Amino acid sequence: MQLPRELVREDCRRLSTKPGTLHKLQGKVLLVTGGTGFLGTWLAEMIATLNDDHGFGVRMILLSTSANQFRSRMPHLGNRNDVTLLQADTANLVDLPPEVTHILHAAATPDNQQHASEPLRLIRSAVTGTQMVLEAATRLSGLKGFVNISSGLVYGPMAVDARPVDERIFTGLDSSLITSTYAEAKRMGEQLASVYRSQHRLPVVNVRPFAFVGPYQRLDRPWAINNFLRDALHNGPIRIHGGGQTVRSYMYGADAAWWLLTMLARGEVGSSYNLGSDEAVDLSQLAHKIAGLLPNRPKVTSGLLGEGVPRSSFVPSITLARRTLGLEISTDLDMALRRTIQWNQNIME
Repeated sequence: MQLPRELVREDCRRLSTKPGTLHKLQGKVLLVTGGTGFLGTWLAEMIATLNDDHGFGVRMILLSTSANQFRSRMPHLGNRNDVTLLQADTANLVDLPPEVTHILHAAATPDNQQHASEPLRLIRSAVTGTQMVLEAATRLSGLKGFVNISSGLVYGPMAVDARPVDERIFTGLDSSLITSTYAEAKRMGEQLASVYRSQHRLPVVNVRPFAFVGPYQRLDRPWAINNFLRDALHNGPIRIHGGGQTVRSYMYGADAAWWLLTMLARGEVGSSYNLGSDEAVDLSQLAHKIAGLLPNRPKVTSGLLGEGVPRSSFVPSITLARRTLGLEISTDLDMALRRTIQWNQNIME
């Protein structure tokens, strides 16, 4: 039986077969805000692989409000000499370690349940926190790169039959709806990044994430794929809320980490890039895919909330990243689901 950390390291090694494309990061100091979350943990795993297998010599600083718990929760990363944990809230940030050369700003949870229950806290994190990080970055004399992680939700709602959205297409957001808070806050974060790039010459690149799947993603999060996996791993049934026609795509964690590091090392300052998979799937297809990967093939039920559940599409075009950065999806959806199921089965034993 493959141990969970061995499975993740195997994924990182599969992605990092051409480490030369990230040569600008060698010997540098990378700070990740929100560094103990899903993306931050995958970034730490990828940097650890580059350091151990390719002698990259990157030092990583993981800044988070839960950094103190990370060492006990993830000792194989938290106790490494090339990883420093920094307990801090970005909204209260004053200064960053002066040796930092690159920043990946990933703070602010995408959990829509928290958005609805604590919208002011969300704004504080996503807007005030972003400005404080940008302001602190202006005092770093050796700063070479800054990736502001925004959200694909800034494009606005997309109809279920919409084409994959590229970086130039925006629809309107209804600011009277509490459900628009996260997208509006992320839009403001992008505007702040643009202002600091213009006024302070910060080397900022915006990245707009879509949906992810993989190890380190908690199955109690309020997203369809997490719920489907949780239901399946507990022998079903897999429950679809609504008719299942909503369309999504899912990027595997290892791909996300590699793409982010590439965008940090080689992204064009002032540009915005989508981060996600363009392999679209509706929720009914997704639920049946997951069921087919379990030996007991759990039953799939739908329409629990009726057919009136709003249907939408959330799928990016990744043509820009492919054309300008040479990036490709290395983990298709079937493989991503198999790896995620295997990892969760291992940690449940």
